[in-house]
Amino acid sequence: MWKYRLGALAVLVLGGVLLWFVVATDNPASRYAVKLGLDLAGGTELVYKADTSNISGDKQGALNSLRDVIDRRVNLFGVAEPLVQLEHSSVVAGQNEDRLLVDLPGVTDVKAAVDAIGKTPVLEFKLADNSTGTTTYVSTGLTGEYLSSAELQFGSSGGSAFANTPTVVLHFNSDGAKLFEQITSSNVGRVLGIFLDGQAISTPVVQEAIPDGNATITGQFTPQEARDLVQNLNFGALPVPISLESSNTIGATLGQAAFHKGLIAGAVGFALVALFMVLWYRLAGVIAVIALVIYMLLNIFIIKALPVTLTASGIAGFILSIGLAVDANVLIFERIKEELRRGIPTREAARIGFHRAWPAIRDGHLTMIISAVILFWIGTSLVKGFALVFGFGVITSLFTATSVSRSLLLAILPEDGKGFWRTLMSSGFHLK
Repeated sequence: MWKYRLGALAVLVLGGVLLWFVVATDNPASRYAVKLGLDLAGGTELVYKADTSNISGDKQGALNSLRDVIDRRVNLFGVAEPLVQLEHSSVVAGQNEDRLLVDLPGVTDVKAAVDAIGKTPVLEFKLADNSTGTTTYVSTGLTGEYLSSAELQFGSSGGSAFANTPTVVLHFNSDGAKLFEQITSSNVGRVLGIFLDGQAISTPVVQEAIPDGNATITGQFTPQEARDLVQNLNFGALPVPISLESSNTIGATLGQAAFHKGLIAGAVGFALVALFMVLWYRLAGVIAVIALVIYMLLNIFIIKALPVTLTASGIAGFILSIGLAVDANVLIFERIKEELRRGIPTREAARIGFHRAWPAIRDGHLTMIISAVILFWIGTSLVKGFALVFGFGVITSLFTATSVSRSLLLAILPEDGKGFWRTLMSSGFHLK
């Protein structure tokens, strides 16, 4: 008996801590404030098409690098809580497209949003090929994907007329340094062209192997052009060319209206469910409502702490998971009612009811978790928002239904509960 009462006390303390956390962080300035998605906060969504037709190697690796570069560039421009993600879709005639989705909450000026992304340069190193009588350039696989940083240097080159010539020095990462060394060591005496956005900006001849992962661009730059080039390369040289396909702007007013409607729907749904549970299941219904409150606080804690970017579809997933949490309690209480009809004392009936309801609850929640994982794995960004919140809701529902409700109920029921206790544990609108 005392074991369950201590467990119930721990549950109530947990609920109190969660409530304090949720209230204390209910401030937009808090680091744990709920982060709203584009459809709720308002802002701009940009959809870019990634051209991967010339990638012969690790296509997914290049796309991942593209996403990281754009994410870094958006953050450098100070856009609050940006979301950059890849999406693979099938289009007409069986062709596939790789897309980059950029969500910029709070940015409602499309031009400003496009300017924030900017036109980052596509950097490539290509070998000259004169075997056909005309000079063509052969791809080496060394692109901006491997670039670590770029810096501007000034120095003399070829006499006083070229004093203080701006020079751009590129520093590759470890993989890029190895690839650059292989290219230079195997092609001494050949022209290794440096291309920016498809245009040759420097065509140096490889004099020797370069093992340190540094390359020098000595094009005919003005100091300002060289500074701009270094800045753009540091912001992120794109490993894959992209083109803007579409843009969509959601006003802040529309986003706030959707958010408040979602909250109202959740509050009304919770109130109706709580009222039904109390009226129909009496004492067990009260316990279920307390467990449901702790369930909601636990989910809000997860959303704030991770953090999870909340979207309209995420709110829908949260509301749906509330229904699943109640369903688990209904299974338990119906099992308890069956044991009470057999004449078993209320406390023992509660123990047996929880035990016999567990397999159905476990299997039902497991199938929902599998569904959420599949939706998150293969779904679009809209579906992923739903699947993520719903998946967390299913897991916490499993905990609150089997642990919270059980601890609270067994802490209250007496060993030989009869008469009044049986009435409290019965269900329906008639007393018995």
